[in-house]
Amino acid sequence: MAPEQKSNGMGNYGFAVDGVVNNFCGLPDEQIADLSDEDSRNKLSYCVTDIPPWYLCIILGIQHCLTAFGGIIAIPLILSQGLCLQHDGLTQSHLISTIFFVSGICTLLQVTLGIRLPILQGGTFTLLAPSMALLSMPEWACPAWTQNATLINTSSPEFIHVWQTRMQVLQGSIMVGSLFQMLVGFSGLIGLFMFFIGPLTIAPTISLTGLSLFDSAGRNAGNHWGISAMTTFLIVLFSQYLRHIAIPVPTYSKAKKFHTSRMYIFQILPVLLGITVSWLICYLLTIYNVLPSDPEQYGYLARTDTKGDVTGSAPWFRFPYPGQWGLPSVSLAGVLGILGGVISSIIESIGDYHACARLSGAPPPPKHAINRGIGMEGLGCLLAGAWGTGNGTTSYSENVGALGITKVGSRWVIVASGFIMIIIGMFGKIGAIFTTIPTPVIGGMFLVMFGVITAAGVSNLQGCQLLFINSELTMFICKLQPVL
Repeated sequence: MAPEQKSNGMGNYGFAVDGVVNNFCGLPDEQIADLSDEDSRNKLSYCVTDIPPWYLCIILGIQHCLTAFGGIIAIPLILSQGLCLQHDGLTQSHLISTIFFVSGICTLLQVTLGIRLPILQGGTFTLLAPSMALLSMPEWACPAWTQNATLINTSSPEFIHVWQTRMQVLQGSIMVGSLFQMLVGFSGLIGLFMFFIGPLTIAPTISLTGLSLFDSAGRNAGNHWGISAMTTFLIVLFSQYLRHIAIPVPTYSKAKKFHTSRMYIFQILPVLLGITVSWLICYLLTIYNVLPSDPEQYGYLARTDTKGDVTGSAPWFRFPYPGQWGLPSVSLAGVLGILGGVISSIIESIGDYHACARLSGAPPPPKHAINRGIGMEGLGCLLAGAWGTGNGTTSYSENVGALGITKVGSRWVIVASGFIMIIIGMFGKIGAIFTTIPTPVIGGMFLVMFGVITAAGVSNLQGCQLLFINSELTMFICKLQPVL
């Protein structure tokens, strides 16, 4: 007879306590001593409940923002095609600032009131496909004159009416769809489903999420494979081979005043350092005209001045507010499409919660935590629709991957990220500067992040206790999910 298993609060005994808690930093010290050795606990520099120094929270928060900004910025740029804004860089920068602002608010709500794990919120690609499908319908197709940059006066009432009516129907559809997600989360329906969802379903979900993201990573990296490969190499070098090198840095404390302490910079800031070095190299290659200046030539998108006009035209300060593009309207076709995207987002978020918990040293999230998390994501989509981002919000898999690289699982770092994104959203120049980071640098970073996500999914099976671990049925279920 199999030994009796302890419940972990999820109502699902597939997630057993024994063999899984070796990284659970949130447990009392005496309980950790009984369940794991000290070496396992030291795998994380900061656990989910730890509070790093304030300056470290800010630095790591910036790193998480840089990790997420690729996806956050890409969404309004893609939507601008359907909104007839492809030749209006200033409005695009306003959309970028708005989605940063709302993402910061939703991140704070999720970390403090929702799932309470170090997981960042941002725009979701699952709502992008139904949104673009809605905008491609005949009644919402862009007029021919909006495709010609020489015929567009971006300040004319006619042009403003064209893109704002399309944004308004997106807003209303997203807000209605978000009500369904709030109902599913806050009513506890997700928690009931989790009784039947174990590691055998969670692991392939996370892994397939990571694998599916490689398509976008490859497109970004393909704009200049040399720059993207350099970015990937630097992140791997810093996080894996230089992680044990301590760098002396000046610090201050009340007891010792100003003094020098040694910090493992390469371990906790590999992504930020990799992006910064690659960005600097691209800047040098740009000012010395090593990279081609012809937009049609290969490698042009590795330049740092391809979006310089956005930086110059963006305002210094702008406060986004609900209804800034007008009163939202509702389309039945849009609502149905958004509902499909919402369901997909819910499934991916559940997988992200488990990956985040594992990488941050927390137990698998219980049913009530998942209920709060999904419900709070629904509230985030409602806020995103009201503010007019043209999109919703969801948990960011990229930042879950960053937890595994930096070994910093403190949720206070994500709180700092939330405030930083709010500040970015209010200062238009800051958000516009981020657009100058070359696309290949973003692609190189994503190649590392998505690999970590895929590995985190497989690792969920590490402590899984299955009665028939070697049975053909178990293997069949695991193999069938990628096909489905």
